[in-house]
Amino acid sequence: MEFRHLDYAVRERVAEISMRRAPVNAIDHALIEDINNAYRKAKADPEVRAIILTSAFERSFSAGMDLAMIRKARGLDLRRYLEKLYFEMHDLQYRMGKPTIAALTGPARAAGVTLAVSCDVLVASETASLGYPEILVGVIPAMHFVHLPRQIGRHKAFELLFSGRPISAAEACAMGLVNTVVPAGQVMTEARRLARDFAAKSPVVMQLARDSFMRANDFEYRRAIENVVETICNIIETDDAQEGLNAFNEKRQPDW
Repeated sequence: MEFRHLDYAVRERVAEISMRRAPVNAIDHALIEDINNAYRKAKADPEVRAIILTSAFERSFSAGMDLAMIRKARGLDLRRYLEKLYFEMHDLQYRMGKPTIAALTGPARAAGVTLAVSCDVLVASETASLGYPEILVGVIPAMHFVHLPRQIGRHKAFELLFSGRPISAAEACAMGLVNTVVPAGQVMTEARRLARDFAAKSPVVMQLARDSFMRANDFEYRRAIENVVETICNIIETDDAQEGLNAFNEKRQPDW
């Protein structure tokens, strides 16, 4: 299996998936297809007992959705993309049967946060940060309407989602969004340590237990995501959404 925008390697029973779509891993159709195919490959390999998703770039884990892709897009175009990013990727994570770790080398924004929080455990560099800037360009961080309130509470989630303010890795850790924050340059060391610890466990018990954990914590999660997808697909066709995206591209303030 060949990948266009990531490197895939197995070390000590751990599959390492490293995104490398320069300069900041903006997520287009090709990158999310690569990630999903890498997850399929790791799931199918009996020698793989844990998975790490990371970035080849220290300056960024992922800047999120490639906004150029959705400028002048229709709701149907966005839906095709979100089916891969939300439904397909989440189903792969849901049924992986092996622990997954996100190793944040740098900032994660918008859909980049989606990739990270879809994993079981998050390890972040002290230089990393998380943010939901979609509201600033006239769209919404749809999946995070479902995820974030469950993690940090409704009121704090509303503040972050509707202000667009980023938070540091340390803040995210204090809120329970990130498991561990480590010095710059040590993210993969810590992620590999955790992965090897998971990989040392019985793979049969790990699969059965993780499947049970996922079922116990689903709580209509994926159905709720389907609801917010409907909303963002409607929003993308509004004049304000297109103005926000054009303003971002033209490096000016939007005229709402």
